[in-house]
Formats: sequence, structure tokens, C-alpha cells
Amino acid sequence: MRSLRSILLTGGAGFIGSSLVRQLLKRSEVQCLIVLDSLTYAGNRANLIGPDRDPRFHFIEGDIRDGELVTRLLREFQCTGLMNLAAESHVDRSIERPGDFITTNIEGTATLLEAARLSQVSFLQCSTDEVYGPIDFPKYADESQKLKPSSPYSASKASADLLAQAAHKTYGQDIVIARCTNNYGPRQHPEKLVPKMIYHALRDEPLPIYGSGQQIRDWIHVEDCAQGLIATFEHGKSNRVYHLGAKFERTNLGIVRSILKELHKPESLIHPVEDRLGHDGRYALDPRLALLELKWRARIPFRTGFKEVVRELSQSLRPR
Repeated sequence: MRSLRSILLTGGAGFIGSSLVRQLLKRSEVQCLIVLDSLTYAGNRANLIGPDRDPRFHFIEGDIRDGELVTRLLREFQCTGLMNLAAESHVDRSIERPGDFITTNIEGTATLLEAARLSQVSFLQCSTDEVYGPIDFPKYADESQKLKPSSPYSASKASADLLAQAAHKTYGQDIVIARCTNNYGPRQHPEKLVPKMIYHALRDEPLPIYGSGQQIRDWIHVEDCAQGLIATFEHGKSNRVYHLGAKFERTNLGIVRSILKELHKPESLIHPVEDRLGHDGRYALDPRLALLELKWRARIPFRTGFKEVVRELSQSLRPR
């Protein structure tokens, strides 16, 4: 079992990262948690209000491509692990500006892996179900599924995963990879589907839905995902991939309809727009290996968890 005593967490000011911060600080064995984040558009220092009052918490503003900085932090805080959640993660942005995703998601991961190698630190790579491309119903992708990314974003994440696996094979580094499905929860960036639809609905504005809205995603609460990331780091076998999914599939249109129902808004606000380039129809992961080897499974029911999140986000996104 890997030690959580002193962890360097990259991207901790983001959506999933800030939830992982909270879950890690609930663990008594965590003596030191260092968050490294460059605070780009997706990273928000306000996401860490509360945890930043914990004496075990340390925040460093910096770039994961700064190898000297990363190596210094790993050694100064005598880190026992590096969890990489730093990433450019929005598909639309990757289509418009693919270079940003190459430098952060690929070059950044390469820099972190080298720093972890020099410091002999275990490495967790947080990945995505999108690396497999579309999965036809009723199939589910297991961890042996071939990588067939469709967008610059998913290609950059697949590349990062391959770099991590190469580091294990070439240098013997202790690495583990967690591939996550669609997260929902508090503090999510407003460009993502759920907060974006809530924002427009509260203002009685058209809700733009790509194409028919029949794209299928598996939805997991961010707290369940964070717990899965910790379980993967602690108990995952070296060079193994684990799927963190809830097996609760909904179409994008179904998600939007649920939001409108919760906010008591009419479905006439739904406004189909031209579909996104290379838009995958369905992502579906088989999470059985995580249950078998990590004793982890998603525990927050979608129906109650999603309603609570919509209510919480609607308070923060409501017009002032």
C-alpha cells in the first residue's frame, strides 16, 4: 500500500482537484498536502477556501512544466506520492486551440514523470474515458480496450497515459492510472454542461444542445471520483489502469431535461445547435476491476446527488 503521508497534488484548484483536496484532508495519515496549480481559467483559488485553513495544506502557484520547481517541492516536503490532476480538459477548447493541450497535458505530464523518477516518488495519472473513443451500446470498455481518441483533448490524455506506462517499463517507475467518467458536483467550471445549462436556464435563455442531444455519458459524483482516486493511489497495482465509473448512463438531452425540471423551467428553452466536430456518441466504462482490486465503487445515488448539486449550483449561478 502506498503512503499518503506527504502528497504533491497538481491541479488541486480545479473541479475534481478541489474535491480530492477535501477528501485527502479527511484522512489522518495525511501529514502534508501540497497543491501546485498555475491558476489558469479552470483553476480557482476560491475552490480551496476552507481546506486552506488546515495547517497540513500548502498552496504553490506554479507550472507543472517547471521541472526544477516540481523536483524541489517533492524533495523539500519529502513527498511520498504525486497525483497529477493538472490538465486542459474542455473538448471545445481543444478543437480551437490544440497546442495548449499538447503543452500542458503531454509536456507537463512528461515533466512530472521525470521529477517523480528523480525523487523516486509514486505517481498517479488521472485520465478520462474519452481516450477509448465511442463505445457502441451495449458494450462496455474494460482496461484492455484499445485507445482510439477522437479529439485533441482525448488524444493528449491518451498520450499522457502512454508516457506514464513507458516510464514504468523503461525506468521501473511506480505508476498507476485512473480513467474517470463524467463528473458532476460543486465548484464545476461554468463552461461544462451542467453548470452551463443551469446558468442559461436561470436567465430564461436558450440552452444550446449539440445535435440531437442523444450522446450518452456515464455520470459520477465528484466526491465518489475523488475517493476512487485515493483508492487507486493507495491500493492499485503498479502500471495498472482502473476505471472510475458509476454505470449511470444518461443522454445529454436527458441531463438537460432533469435540470429544467428541477429548476421549474420549460423544455421550450432547449435549443439544438450544430453538432461538435468529432463528437463521440457514447462513453461506457466497466468498473469491475476497481471493485475487485480496490474495493471501491460509486456510492452516491444519481437521483439524489444530482438534485442536490443542481440546487447548490443554482444558488451560486443565480443572477444578482
